[in-house]
Amino acid sequence: MALQNIGAGNKDDAFYRYKMPRMITKIEGRGNGIKTNVVNMVDIAKALSRPASYTTKYFGCELGAQSKFDEKTGTSHVNGAHDTAKLAGLLENFIKKFVQCYGCGNPETEIFITKSQMINLKCAACGFISEVDMRDKLTTFILKNPPEAKKGSKDKKALRRAEKERLKEGEVADEELKKLKKEAAKKKGSSGNLKDLGAKVSSKKKTHHSDEDHSPSGSLADDNEATATATAEESDDDVQWQTDTSAAAAQQRIQEQLNAVTASMVMISTTEDKPKSGKNSPGRELKPKSNGKVNGAKSVNPHEELVYAIKEYIKKGSPTSQLKSFLESLSGTPQEITNALFEALFERVGKGFSKEVVKKKKFLGALVQEEKGSQLILLNAIESFCGKASPEAVKEVALVLKALYDNDVLEEEFIVKWFETGLNGGNKGSPIWKNVKPFVDWLQSAESESEEE
Repeated sequence: MALQNIGAGNKDDAFYRYKMPRMITKIEGRGNGIKTNVVNMVDIAKALSRPASYTTKYFGCELGAQSKFDEKTGTSHVNGAHDTAKLAGLLENFIKKFVQCYGCGNPETEIFITKSQMINLKCAACGFISEVDMRDKLTTFILKNPPEAKKGSKDKKALRRAEKERLKEGEVADEELKKLKKEAAKKKGSSGNLKDLGAKVSSKKKTHHSDEDHSPSGSLADDNEATATATAEESDDDVQWQTDTSAAAAQQRIQEQLNAVTASMVMISTTEDKPKSGKNSPGRELKPKSNGKVNGAKSVNPHEELVYAIKEYIKKGSPTSQLKSFLESLSGTPQEITNALFEALFERVGKGFSKEVVKKKKFLGALVQEEKGSQLILLNAIESFCGKASPEAVKEVALVLKALYDNDVLEEEFIVKWFETGLNGGNKGSPIWKNVKPFVDWLQSAESESEEE
């Protein structure tokens, strides 16, 4: 089936993703009973997300002819002989009036009827609400035959929250079961295994250089000893029998105790024959690397240091559930750390900003979690990022907020509060507020409609 772009203004765009089938018509009958059958009207209406009866009735209103759509057979008839080009032109007019968003021109809209019997189009892309001209003849037909009501987004969000709660309860139950099993294993094995292990370790030290080590019976005893050691380690994970003092082990402990940036700025000297005076132990000294920032004239920017540390954490593929505890270990205010996280995730992002946010929503969701105040911090981080980002990214800020709202990362209350504070603040001339306004208007109008219902 041949496809074409929806909307005459997009016909030359080879990458436009909204498409519909080309119209196919057929002349039927003769004389006074001649009719034009739009063969693929059902497929066209489905691509436009509108009932096929609307488009058929629109043709009849514009041509001054009787028209009828049969719901059972899916056939669309308009009295008279009309060529395909003429009906296709009328369909373009229908798309401009009743399908495309008046704000962004996107055809991804939904018809809803207000309490005052006005027909509006709600855009799912930018949140703009378009008011249809009620002088058109088709509006009377739409009011008498309103579109089927779809399940509201709030119901979907409630279902998602219930599913999340169910999964959390399952995880808690699994953790409790693991703890009970671990405690039972400790009680069972700690009384005998650890004593046997201590005796075997001491006997091994005494007979380390004896001739029995080379005998078959000695190797068998060593195998049994290794088995007992492994069993004891499994029964009690917290027991540490020795400390590795090698340079590699010391470097690993520093990496665990310091953040990524500080650890990369120090190194260990293991020259024991040249002790150094100072607070550090003899033979071991922490030195900053000569990276041109610490030893040179320039100092390390705290913000860049935070961004670098977060990037290193993400590169390691560490679990998202530990992200919040990692961020809390960094030095800086919550706002500074959140700004650094947002920049680390979306640095140099331009067009396609909203798609990148959807891909990395799990990091932002882990940041917010159950703390309500952190939502305003995240919104302030978005504002700070947009102040440095490219104009293409700033244009998509409404789509970013909608994606975070749909995925339960942000709530309406905090989005509206942040928007009103920004309009009245010192940065009220920023273009971000102009781009966010349609989405905030859509949030408030949807809330008022739900209250009226």
